[in-house]
Amino acid sequence: MHSENTPVRTRTFTWSDPMIGAKAALTMSGLDYLRGMGKGDFPPPPIVDLVDFRFLNVEEGRIVFGFTPAEYHYNPIGSVHGGVISTLLDSALSCAVHSTLPAGTGYTTLEIKVNYVRPVMAKTGVMRCEGKVIHRGSSVATSESFLTDAGGKLYAHANGTCMIFSLGNANNKTGNEK
Repeated sequence: MHSENTPVRTRTFTWSDPMIGAKAALTMSGLDYLRGMGKGDFPPPPIVDLVDFRFLNVEEGRIVFGFTPAEYHYNPIGSVHGGVISTLLDSALSCAVHSTLPAGTGYTTLEIKVNYVRPVMAKTGVMRCEGKVIHRGSSVATSESFLTDAGGKLYAHANGTCMIFSLGNANNKTGNEK
C-alpha cells in the first residue's frame, strides 16, 4: 500500500507466448536455439522481459547476458534484490549448459550456490553476467557464472549443477502431467 504522500512509480512490460520458443527448442540443438533467441528468431522466456536482461553472446559452453540494474529491482534497503541477482546467475549457468545439448534434450537446475561480493545499485550501470560450463556428462553438468560491471569488477558469482534428461515425447505433454 502507498500513502497519498508517497510518490508512485510504475513499470509496464510485455512478453510473448513462452510455448513458441519451448516448442522450437524441442527440435534444435541448445546452441542453435539460444543463438536463434538471441537474434530474435524466437521470443525469450518471460523471465528475460520481467528482469530485463538481454543476450550478448552465445557459444558452446558459454553465454553472456547484459543487465542494467534499475530502481524496480531494489529490495527494502535500496540495493538490487539478491533474488534478481540469483536469477541472472542461474540463467547464465544453466543456459551455458543448454548450449551444449543436442535436440530433444532438456535440463533443470538441481542446485545453485550464490556468493554476493558487493551490492548492486542502479548507479552501478551496465553489467555482464557470464556463464561457463565446467563439466558436462550425460546426466549431470556443472557450471559457473559471474556478474561484473563494465570495468570487470566482480559483484556476485555462482556455481551450479544441472540435471540433463531426454525430453522424450514432450511434444504431447502440456506441462501438467507428472
